[in-house]
Amino acid sequence: MDDMKYEMLTELTSRLEADLLESYLEANGVDVELFQESVGHNAFPVTNESLGLVQVFVPKEKIKQAQKLLNSFQE
Repeated sequence: MDDMKYEMLTELTSRLEADLLESYLEANGVDVELFQESVGHNAFPVTNESLGLVQVFVPKEKIKQAQKLLNSFQE
């Protein structure tokens, strides 16, 4: 598991918020990978169930920068 190049930054309950965060991080030079159960994203527009959770991953070497940007994004 130490070979993983990405680390989870946060989990969000809204795909829209995840897409906005992705755009914000990428505009500030941080690559982003979003992961969501396909059932939750495609079949049901859920927001509060575990199927609706969106995990936001960033490169390990940029996790501190991404955490600072996340704090600014949430304010």
